[in-house]
Amino acid sequence: MKHRGSQHKSYSRWKAKLFVVLLMSFCFGSLVLMQTHYGRIKMLMSLPPPSFPKPKIAFLFIARNRLPVDMVWDAFFQGEKENKFSIYIHSRPGFVFNKATTKSAFFYGRQVNDSIQVDWGEASMIQAERILLKNALMDSFNERFVFLSDSCIPLYNFSYTYDYIMSTSNSFVDSFADTKEGRYNPKMDPVIPVHDWRKGSQWVVLTRKHAEVVVEDDTIYPVFQQHCRRRSLPEFWRDQPFLADASKEHNCIPDEHYVQTLLAKQVQDGGRKTKINQKKQQKGLEGELTRRTLTHTSWDLSFSKDWERRNWHPVTYKLSDATPVLIQSIKDIDNIYYETEYRREWCSIQGKPSPCFLFARKFTRPAALRLLNMSVLGPFSEGKKGS
Repeated sequence: MKHRGSQHKSYSRWKAKLFVVLLMSFCFGSLVLMQTHYGRIKMLMSLPPPSFPKPKIAFLFIARNRLPVDMVWDAFFQGEKENKFSIYIHSRPGFVFNKATTKSAFFYGRQVNDSIQVDWGEASMIQAERILLKNALMDSFNERFVFLSDSCIPLYNFSYTYDYIMSTSNSFVDSFADTKEGRYNPKMDPVIPVHDWRKGSQWVVLTRKHAEVVVEDDTIYPVFQQHCRRRSLPEFWRDQPFLADASKEHNCIPDEHYVQTLLAKQVQDGGRKTKINQKKQQKGLEGELTRRTLTHTSWDLSFSKDWERRNWHPVTYKLSDATPVLIQSIKDIDNIYYETEYRREWCSIQGKPSPCFLFARKFTRPAALRLLNMSVLGPFSEGKKGS
């Protein structure tokens, strides 16, 4: 019996020692594990916060060949450090932007490869716009799409421009009822009834949703190709007389009507076009527009000696026109009056009064460079408005 008691006590002591060893091992292992996790947490806390890609503005340039005012845009883009923009250029087929054709590295290789030959006043212009949008939509981070001409300049710095455009969920589309000019062709009906006919500037700023509507359109665009054509050019622009009676022609300039009419006509219902609740849905889509352009263009050609040339093209600002007074007069515009609708559009952003225009055209290269050198358009990297 004594021998059994001695064995039992020895066994109990062995179990106690084993328990202590296991407990110490567990504590030591837990301590090592906690130390490891603490080290990882400390390392993660020391790392900078993750940077998520920010929504981008796609700048879509429509150019004949080069971009004459590229150095102004170079200064504009230099002020942005967060990769919040992308650039696409539609130029003549085969034209490449490189060191030989532009002084700004921002434009290197930014031409689209599927460009077409564009003729003013023809449907090829809106096809070029669709090509630009198609390419820009391939970048999922592009959220706004700004159309610009090769003679267009920015009036403010990138920061102010970005905040202005991104502060609203609306597209900026100059759009109004076209009731005065004989541009509407009755042959467009019933696809485009006259009450959906709109006019406006082609220099629009579109949201991604509206850009997709333009690219996916296979109904309105074919009608424009067939029935929206400009009137024959005046005699002084033609080499030979035109035999047809020009007075019976509809002077339809496609790029001044297409986007506006498409968004007025477009009907959506879960991505499908329907006739149900058509009026309600149309109003809903037009309700997503701020119906004004952000690009200033002057059509005051009263000084022209050739009366026939008036109103065919906007004023081109040359070197002598490029003054601080001119730029300030454009920046000071805070409302736009639409005569055909008796509508005055007061410009505002988030309920606060704002300048109407972020860009202006048409500027020659000498004029734009003079404004840049005078710091009238900059410095683009400083100040909220870069003015």
